[in-house]
Amino acid sequence: MAPDAADLPSRIVTESVTPEGISSQLEALAANDLELFRNDLTRASDTADSLLTRLNVHDPRAAAFLRSDAVAKKLLTGRAGKMVQVRIDASGELEELVARSAAESPDQIGTHFTRLHVSRVNEQFQAKIETAALSSQVRMGSGVIRNSLFAATDEAHIPDPVASQLAEIFATDIDFHRELRRGDSFRLIYEALTADGEPITWNQSSGRVLAAEFTSGGKTFAAVWFKDPASGKGAYFDMNGQSKRRSFLASPMEFSRITSGFAMRFHPVLQTWKQHNGVDYGAPSGTPVRTVGDGMVDFAGWQNGYGNVISINHSNNRSTVYAHLSRIDVHKGQRVDQGMVIGAVGATGWATGPHLHFEVKLNGQQQNPLNIAKASETVAISPSAKAQFAQMAQGVRAQLDAAQTVAGASMYAE
Repeated sequence: MAPDAADLPSRIVTESVTPEGISSQLEALAANDLELFRNDLTRASDTADSLLTRLNVHDPRAAAFLRSDAVAKKLLTGRAGKMVQVRIDASGELEELVARSAAESPDQIGTHFTRLHVSRVNEQFQAKIETAALSSQVRMGSGVIRNSLFAATDEAHIPDPVASQLAEIFATDIDFHRELRRGDSFRLIYEALTADGEPITWNQSSGRVLAAEFTSGGKTFAAVWFKDPASGKGAYFDMNGQSKRRSFLASPMEFSRITSGFAMRFHPVLQTWKQHNGVDYGAPSGTPVRTVGDGMVDFAGWQNGYGNVISINHSNNRSTVYAHLSRIDVHKGQRVDQGMVIGAVGATGWATGPHLHFEVKLNGQQQNPLNIAKASETVAISPSAKAQFAQMAQGVRAQLDAAQTVAGASMYAE
């Protein structure tokens, strides 16, 4: 209803502006007290002096306080990786130090964080510790595979726990160990947990992937987190409303390194070529091992070359084997749910190093675990929630397009 802009009259207004003299600007700048901020993470080898030096703090009194005060000393105790921010004056003396780390109470991990606050008051330092709630921010990201998934997510500034979730979501669509190729791409929307507005860096807590697309080998796979009102449970679904969760997980551990696949191999102990009827996952001793599906423990104990081993029976004549464990957390006859931790990686039995040997059997015959996972059952969204999901999926598509545009613009700006 407005007139065409080309028909509107236009005019040029010219006005002379005279800036203030340099001397008056310098005087105004000198009247302000200079404060500098710097951020870093604590390291296992840190001392009070080395940490402050790295933060450009030149204050022997502050270093002495961090060494002697009972509360302040907690800055360098426990896990490394605390997020430290300092505020210093023009001479490099400490005005304030804030360190943020994972909550100390196990039941608050993932929802709260610990804040250590050191401040200078009347030329005296004070320290206190508080527990505060984490906040959530929705973020977007995208990337292209050049070397590996984690190299691409690092380049896109996506936290490692979120990258692991991405691999987990599409594990039954893509074999990330064998099928990932240069040029494959992804885009995602995820929650980033923050402490006082700063994205957290400790791995015990990570936000959830809300939606994602992964293109590999010319095929595009999508996933959306949706809480079904009928069941009250949340899960990942594709854009057609089919659940991404199958009755069998693709892997008994979070995304890790396969050292020996389902194929012929030269046995490192027997020194002969032999069919390898399973998958070996290289991981440090103590890494949690989870069951890939609901079932009942058929065996849990020592078994010759397998060392500490667990065997689980599942529905439809399927069973799984987890071998060389350093620890067994279940017993024969116990019912287990998908994703439950049943033991830990080790090097027991005929093992040349810490790893997990994993087998899937169908009617007693070993099968490729990934094939079984891909063929396992899925569930669909309840009929009453389909309309709500369809509307949500339509909005997610637009957001994922925006994620790629925003990430691309960011890369161009850099």
